[in-house]
Amino acid sequence: MKIFGRSERRAREREARASGRLPPGQSLTEKYPVLTYESQREWPPNDLSQWRLDVTGVVKHSFQLDFQTLTREFDVVDLAFDIHCVTRWSKLDTKWKGVRVRDVLARAAPEPSARFLITHSTTGYTANVPLEHALAETSLITWEYAGQPLAPEHGGPVRAIIDPETLYLWKSAKFLRSLEVTAEDNPGFWERLGYHNGGNIWAEERFWEDSGLQTRRQVMRRAGEP
Repeated sequence: MKIFGRSERRAREREARASGRLPPGQSLTEKYPVLTYESQREWPPNDLSQWRLDVTGVVKHSFQLDFQTLTREFDVVDLAFDIHCVTRWSKLDTKWKGVRVRDVLARAAPEPSARFLITHSTTGYTANVPLEHALAETSLITWEYAGQPLAPEHGGPVRAIIDPETLYLWKSAKFLRSLEVTAEDNPGFWERLGYHNGGNIWAEERFWEDSGLQTRRQVMRRAGEP
């Protein structure tokens, strides 16, 4: 991988911002920083043969998938998009392989009352989004990054990527275990600690407006991408 010098990186940042690709308050990185609240001992086995996904909630059909069923019964796609962390780094043109969340949810057939999706990790981590973000073209259940199996530090064996063109990466749960469709919103792990419930990258929805300076500092010290 080519590592850009400071002046070249700044030039690329200006170009990305001028073209509308770099959200406000963000800086480019060529690396993929590892930021997560879970300790390594909490990571699940990085073994696709053991992975399972539950699809539950206000749906007509709840079900469970193993990895073989996921890849056999749903279209596998290769997508490239930019990702953005609340800790102010952005990485352009990342490449992922996976199945679209909307295809899996279509089989579950959400009820008319469905409004939100809660993604659950094996570690107990949760992230909440309005259902329309889960149905975005770029929302994935993914197991491969940059042509390689997804590393545990980035959420392997399987993680969610939820509408990365709109939302900060904390809304995309690592170590994916279940998709829960709900009628009511239920703030996730970081939202309960002071992150903004929306997480929109273009509006810089990083923290709750009434969090207070002390809470914001505490959150920043622990800030990371699930």
